[in-house]
Amino acid sequence: MTTATPDLSDRFRELLDRLSHKSVEDYYNPYQTFDWADELPEDDWWMSPDLLSVHGSALHDGLDEATLKRLSKWESINFYSLNVHGIRELIIEVVDRIHTPGFEIPSDFFHHFIGEENEHMWFFSEFCRRYGDKIYTGAALKSAPTEKRAPEVENFLVFARILFFEEMVDFYNTRMAQDTTLHETIRQVNRIHHQDESRHIAFGRELVSHLHQRMKAAVDEAELREVEAYLKRYIVFSLHSFYNPHVYRDAGIADPLAMREALIEDEGRKAVQRKVIRKPMAFFLKSGIFSDDSLPD
Repeated sequence: MTTATPDLSDRFRELLDRLSHKSVEDYYNPYQTFDWADELPEDDWWMSPDLLSVHGSALHDGLDEATLKRLSKWESINFYSLNVHGIRELIIEVVDRIHTPGFEIPSDFFHHFIGEENEHMWFFSEFCRRYGDKIYTGAALKSAPTEKRAPEVENFLVFARILFFEEMVDFYNTRMAQDTTLHETIRQVNRIHHQDESRHIAFGRELVSHLHQRMKAAVDEAELREVEAYLKRYIVFSLHSFYNPHVYRDAGIADPLAMREALIEDEGRKAVQRKVIRKPMAFFLKSGIFSDDSLPD
């Protein structure tokens, strides 16, 4: 696949130099950094209560604290599992583009990005296996096999998805890193991930903006509207991945599928979800990627 080099601004070049330097200066060895607890208490919170998938819903008050704490354990494992699967997919996409036409300038930073994301995938999977003895399986929203997109569109969508995923995850990381009611092991995992992701998000926003401008010059208005619709479907898909019936089953919920369906339809949950995605939605609107803030049901 051959594409022309995006028209990268001097500001972007300066940002890449600064972020690459910070990646070197802030480098840590994850295999030596983490002080893994032998176990995490089963009767403690494993995730901030306001991040649970039942928070703000009509179902929340029907669950006692013991059930909510069990739920927090398995929703914690689900959250880190989602990170494992999401990181694997984004690494594949970035590796496929590193040192290829169109990505000559950001490729140096891609090396830092790939290395850091690989290490993130390791410590998230380590958490899941140590404390949950499992990594939940995950699904991905893929293009239909017969769908053929212009390279400019595919490149934009890849990095727009990566950016949204990172910003959504960072909302959770930031909250749990600051939550003193959580075990220090949980706080450390979220704190370290947030520190790295702040660089990745700054990079992603700039790259997505450039790729969006290049895509706009290559396709018509109808294609741009389809790109917007696809990204909005991806956002909804990503939010719904937090409603995992396997999590509810492991937490002892009687009818996991019914609970998932009820939570997806719950108006209170929709309001909470908007808070989770406030920053990436604001970016997509300000950048002209989205024409409005509506999302599909």
